Amino acid sequence: MKITIITATYNSAATVRDTMESVLRQTHRDVDYIVVDGASTDSTIDIVRQYEPKFEGCMRWISEPDKGIYDAMNKGLAMAQGDVVGLLNSDDFYSSDDILAAVNAAFEEDMELDAVYGDVHYVKAENVEVPARYYSSRMFRRSWMRFGFMPAHPSFYCKRECYEKYGGFDTSFRVAADFENLLRLIFVNRIRTRYINRDFVTMRTGGASSSGLKSHKQIMRDHLRGLKKNGIRSNILFLSSRYIYKIGEVLWSKLRRSR
Repeated sequence: MKITIITATYNSAATVRDTMESVLRQTHRDVDYIVVDGASTDSTIDIVRQYEPKFEGCMRWISEPDKGIYDAMNKGLAMAQGDVVGLLNSDDFYSSDDILAAVNAAFEEDMELDAVYGDVHYVKAENVEVPARYYSSRMFRRSWMRFGFMPAHPSFYCKRECYEKYGGFDTSFRVAADFENLLRLIFVNRIRTRYINRDFVTMRTGGASSSGLKSHKQIMRDHLRGLKKNGIRSNILFLSSRYIYKIGEVLWSKLRRSR
């Protein structure tokens, strides 16, 4: 099974090597790798050009101005040729070398499956050996999306035909188009999903959706609008309850480190 991996970049020279190296190390070799760059002004594209031959023809890239990360993701979806599509951001990398093999195995075991997801963990941007938080999708249930919960998006691998049928990312959402997209796929259209008990991706802290109080306020607004757009009842009280869960994740991460 061919798996498309989309990496959106913008001035990512400090981290994109780690991202591409982790793709190259994957034991599943039937890969369609796409880099969508937003006209970087640093050496990102020089690094992409350097790595392109190492992918032996299974890598494609573009570099042009865009309207942000979700616009870049949509461009990647339009270019995708794989049966299944996943996203790997330019400051993230796979937590082990057999993640795509596990994704492939799940889809081969169940031909009716539409998507899979797993866990991710966050690390300090200045030292990737220092874990900051473990985000497990194990407890996720479809009904929880009314409360703002979703499976870890960087671990989400979905059949391309689902994106073609139900659409990609709504770029009018500033920081939570990923939530609205998953809400549309999982809650509204009830695609068939499965949890894989694996740590898929290592993520550096400081991304668009984890950068302070202002960002969290915007996430709240985006979540409320996404739920309303899709005809789903919710409110601020419901959405606030997920922060209690997040505190538990942080405490659990600290406990894991202390062992």
